[in-house]
Amino acid sequence: MSFIWWFLALRIPRTVVFEHNKFHMTTYQKMSGILLFKKGNRKKEECIPENLKVGQTYEFLKSGQRNYWLQGEIPLLETKGNQQLSRPIASIIIIESTHFLKNSEPYTKGKYKIIEVYDKQDNRIHFDGFSKVKY
Repeated sequence: MSFIWWFLALRIPRTVVFEHNKFHMTTYQKMSGILLFKKGNRKKEECIPENLKVGQTYEFLKSGQRNYWLQGEIPLLETKGNQQLSRPIASIIIIESTHFLKNSEPYTKGKYKIIEVYDKQDNRIHFDGFSKVKY
């Protein structure tokens, strides 16, 4: 199962996951590729769009209650399952997030904006931990 993960508390990168109550906080965003949507395994909002465009806003949907860092850029990562993550494919900012219940289960939905898209062939480091590197 893939997740989007974000959070920054007290400017200290960390990951906190409370699985028993489905509350998640981390410092990056992780989503599945669009192929899972095309196969009918995921909703469109749960996957990374095929052609990310700078300045474009996209919607996301995740199961569980999640807190997101709203005051700066964070990396967008693709997961291939089993915690196998890509290098950052884009830099994004979270525009909004909302918690809601569906069948008594918590979900989080919202919007993120693409700030920069990275070339997959570019081997430069774009984030140092969770701080964006400026060239």
